[in-house]
Parts: sequence; structure tokens; C-alpha cells
Amino acid sequence: MARTLFGTDGIRGVAGTYPLDRKTASAVGAALGKWVIQAKQEPHVVIGMDTRESGSWLAAAVAGGLAQQGVTTEFAGVTSTPGVAYLAKHGPFAAGVMISASHNPFRDNGIKLIGHNGQKLPDEQEESIETDIFSVLREETAIAPASLKIDEGLDRTYLDHLANTLPDGLAGLRIVSDCANGSASLLAPELFERLGAHDTRLHCTPDGRNINLNCGSLHLESLREAVLAESADAGVAFDGDADRALFVSSSGKLIDGDAVLLLTSRYMKDRGRLPGPDGHPTVVATVMSNLGLERALASHGIKMLRTPVGDKYVLEEMLRTGATLGGEQSGHVIFLDYATTGDGMLTALRVFEVMRHMGAGLDELTRELQVYPQRLVNVRVRDRKPLEKLPGVAAEIRAAEASFGDSGRVLVRFSGTEPLARVMVEGPDIERVETFANRIASQIQSELGAE
Repeated sequence: MARTLFGTDGIRGVAGTYPLDRKTASAVGAALGKWVIQAKQEPHVVIGMDTRESGSWLAAAVAGGLAQQGVTTEFAGVTSTPGVAYLAKHGPFAAGVMISASHNPFRDNGIKLIGHNGQKLPDEQEESIETDIFSVLREETAIAPASLKIDEGLDRTYLDHLANTLPDGLAGLRIVSDCANGSASLLAPELFERLGAHDTRLHCTPDGRNINLNCGSLHLESLREAVLAESADAGVAFDGDADRALFVSSSGKLIDGDAVLLLTSRYMKDRGRLPGPDGHPTVVATVMSNLGLERALASHGIKMLRTPVGDKYVLEEMLRTGATLGGEQSGHVIFLDYATTGDGMLTALRVFEVMRHMGAGLDELTRELQVYPQRLVNVRVRDRKPLEKLPGVAAEIRAAEASFGDSGRVLVRFSGTEPLARVMVEGPDIERVETFANRIASQIQSELGAE
């Protein structure tokens, strides 16, 4: 069965409208509760949220559905997605629920389901829960929202875990942190201060509507300005639910997830902490990671495996192959020795750890990464017909692949969260890259484009 509610990262939508209305959110809780009871797991779930104004009522609706099935809830309040994942795994919980739409505007929200193993539920499990959600909706039984009280000790447990991964601390390091007016606003400043860093803070005053607004990992302009103005060693920007991080070097250079994978993998390999199949040091990335990363890793004897977009697929491949490092260009990086999901604050600690131990800045640590020009084009579509069955689109893709050969890549896919077709073309020269990206996008617009 094809999923219609769940995308690559939970259920997303505009808060207050289907499928992020109260009735459907309650049905999600009821379906999750049914799964918990049938699996004979601890009838206890932890819920967290980011700073969106819709978070509280969505959390209450989900908790109401859980209560209908006899499952109790502990509420972390504002926390991060990886925080919920950590608590789900290490606390007395059968599952975790995060209310967040990550990097989306405040009007959007989402529901992410996390198993007791700290991992996002596999596709087949989401399909099963989705069937039960529709069953609950057909019953049209009113489900009252639950009354939730924040347990501040839950965030404390998570922050203690993060701090304990860096016993040497960060004393003397000058950083700038952009918390996106999101989950990190209440967590990152305390963590960095506790570890001794000199932290200049940006966008740490959430009001329910300013999450990701011209700030955070999608808008690095103010972070770059602050790093340069403060002569900081580095800057870090989180997204709304703090499960990813991007960086700015002391010179103002953007350091994305690919660069983070390169600098941390070399450090881990040198210390014998980068296992892989047949003992070959391995990093897991997605189809979006730049060809330059793959070639830089190869020069250090590190193999790179690619997965579909989505950190849940990265994690699945890591578990399958025994790799301990993987991630996405967008800044989701998984350090499996410490966490089961991408964690922006944990990633920041690992990057800062490498800087301190190597006595080098981000410019030096990423200098060898030669980024191939890459063009991304989004096309709004009215439906999702298989691209290989669209003659014009298939012909344009073949032409691009023939032109680049082994020196470039073409990736065309549908978004898992929005009605978009995403076109990515990568190659040695920007002119050809842009030409083919625009040609493919135009053909998709012609054959599938929305009005």
C-alpha cells in the first residue's frame, strides 16, 4: 500500500487543516496507541515539540488519542527531534512523538513517530499505522485532547547526554550560534555555556511565529555577518527542530553537511572509529551529496555509499553495513556511536571537537573538498506520474547523462513532503549544469506542471 499521510519525515501540512487538524492528530495518537498495546510494549510515550504556536494543541490532540487506547504520556515541551529520539530509546517509553515541521514556516507543522529504538519508524510500520489512522477517522468518535504538563527533567537528561560526549569541553572556543527561534533556542545556549565556549547567540527569542524566519540553517546571512564581526572561530546554524546544523568558517565560508562528513570522517578514521563492510572505512550519504565529497573521501581510502534522500534511509544503510557515520548535504549527520538520528547540537560538538584536537579552523579542515557545480530546480506538479514514462523528461535526462558521463550526475525525484519534482544536475562546469537543469525542469513543467 502506498502511504498517503506519511512522507519522508512524518506527516506534514498546514496546522489546522487536514492532515494536521485536531481530529486527524487525535487519530494518529489512537493508531500509535493501538500499535503500542498490540506489540505489548510499555504503555508510555514521550512527546516533544518545537516552538510553533500550533505545537501545544497538536501535542494535546495526539496525547488524547494515546489516552483513548490506555497509553500514558510524558511531555517534554519544547525540545529537539533528536532529544525525543534519545528519550524514547533510553527512557521507559514505547515510542516518541515529535511535533515539528523542521525548517518549514510557522504555519506548517508535522508529526514524527519514533520507535523505542530511537529510530524513525520504518516505511512498512508507518503504512500499518496509517491504515489504523483511517480506520479511527471512519469511526467518527470524538477524542478529547489531553491535559499536558511539561516535565523539565526530560530536557535535562538529554542535555546531560550531549555534554558527556565531550568531557574536555570547549573552553576558549569563540562561536556564534543561530538557533532559528526554534528548538535549539532553549537548549544550545545552555549546552555551549556549560562546556565553556564563548557563545554569541542569534535568533533565540521564539514567539510561536518567527521560527526559521530569515534565520537558521536556511538563511545563513546574519550568522556569517556575526562570525566576521565577532572574529569568531566558527558559527553554527540549526533548523527549527535542531536535528541538523550548518556551519560558517572564520573567513565566512559555508560548511555544509558534505564538508562535515569529510572532516569528521578523516578524524574518526585516524582513530580507528570508522568501520564499514569488510573492515573498509565507510561513510553513508545520500544521492544529493556532491561528487566532490565522494572523490575526496576516496583519496583517503574511505568508501562512500549512497541512499535515497532522508536520514531514516541513511540510518538503515548504516545499520545494514556497520558504518558509524552518515548524513546529508543539508546538515543531518548521524554519529551512531552517540545517537540514532541526525542531531544538530551533537554535530556541532563533533565539529568543534575536531577543530580543537587538530588545532585547525574549518577553512583548513575542508580545503581539499572540491565542490562540483550543482543546480537544484523545484517544479510544482499536479500529480506524480513515473518520470521514466514521460518521453520528453526521459529524453532530456538521457541527454544530460550522455553529456557528462562519469564527470557529472543527474537526479530527478519527487519531494516526500511537498507537491514538487526536484531536479538536481551536477557537473564540472556551471553553464552546462544550468542548461540541462533548466531543460529537464521545463519538460517536467510541460508534462506535469500544476496550473
